[in-house]
Amino acid sequence: MKHPVDVHVGKRIRHRRWVSGTTQQQLADQVGIKFQQIQKYETGMNRVSASRLWDIAATLGVEVAFFFEGLDGSLVPEDMGGMPSDILSDKEALDLLRSYYSIPENQRRRLFDLARVLSEAA
Repeated sequence: MKHPVDVHVGKRIRHRRWVSGTTQQQLADQVGIKFQQIQKYETGMNRVSASRLWDIAATLGVEVAFFFEGLDGSLVPEDMGGMPSDILSDKEALDLLRSYYSIPENQRRRLFDLARVLSEAA
């Protein structure tokens, strides 16, 4: 049976890999494992060891803590105002994130501010 934390970490690996434009094969090659193992990590079928998670984090350019963000002791998501309960598995949200981070930083900040104002006005 999959442990909810392993599933969460796997989703965060998939999310970061996808946002960075890295394929499973590329990540596997850089970490020194088979791409099938990356698939198992991303689905939560296999637990990621601490040393492997360290390598994955370094390869994807994030801190290890990134993979645990969103875990606050409760694995049941609260109502998020119309957002999908699993935002990291929503293709539209991931497409938006990838597009957002491809915008130059100064323009991205202005877009963020605009989105915040629009959401508060809604």
